[in-house]
Amino acid sequence: MSRLLAVDWGSTALRGALLDEEGRVLDQRAAARGMLSVGPGGFADVFEATFGDWMDVPGTRCLMAGMVGSKQGWVEAPYCACPAGLDEIVRALVAVPHESGGRPRAIGLVPGLSCESHGLPDVMRGEEVKVIGALAALGLRDAVLVLPGTHSKWATVAGGRIESFSTVMSGEFYALLSKHSILAKSLPPGEVPFDAGAFDRGVGTALDGASLMQTAFSVRTLALFERLGEAARASYLSGLVIGEELRCRPLAGAREVVLVAAPALVERFERALARRGIAVRTLGEEAAWQGLRAIDRAARASR
Repeated sequence: MSRLLAVDWGSTALRGALLDEEGRVLDQRAAARGMLSVGPGGFADVFEATFGDWMDVPGTRCLMAGMVGSKQGWVEAPYCACPAGLDEIVRALVAVPHESGGRPRAIGLVPGLSCESHGLPDVMRGEEVKVIGALAALGLRDAVLVLPGTHSKWATVAGGRIESFSTVMSGEFYALLSKHSILAKSLPPGEVPFDAGAFDRGVGTALDGASLMQTAFSVRTLALFERLGEAARASYLSGLVIGEELRCRPLAGAREVVLVAAPALVERFERALARRGIAVRTLGEEAAWQGLRAIDRAARASR
């Protein structure tokens, strides 16, 4: 029996899926044990507590991606420079020296990717496996992909290789504006339902207007003059931020974007991209499992 434990170990969360030889998900686990919560020398213990019983089954190997491979992680997997595809990533895989009960564990780490954009370095760690998984799932070799989140990643793929990418701190800017700026006083406390109309208004304002440095203040002024209800303001601000992300993207001529995200973000980015006349193909977070499986298969074939 041959099984792959695919692990996405990020800064704040630990997720894993057990895959059979055909890539079917047999089981999944998640824990709030991201890299930031693990003390020095504690990664092996967390891994065993979370996945040890799965790894005890003969024929089970593990491939991990994410911040677990950073300098502050379990073992460093240095960045692999773009352009990079399966061949380059496989050559840069790093083995994790770990054993349990006197038996070595077969654990590998996927490297992050780096690139240069306008003379500045950029990096991703964990998103690359989702890109590879999306390409495999959709049968694509050329695509533009967006992976929205705290730090959105936009990647351009040509011939099956990630040519370049860029990071947009949209999610973090939304958090800062909504919690730590003057705008926080205009927003309702706690979570409120998504308001599609207010969101669309925010996207339109961002796409048609000046930069977010200017348009963001409209959250306060629309509230001040009672031209936007309190419950709608968070969605409006979200539209401003995501609209700004799209406004700054060189998407002229693009007809389709592959979107890899959780359902809530999928809806918002689909609506925003539609304002620019761009079709969307979507995948969920399971793209990480398929990406790790594709890398594992390529690594085994290269031996």
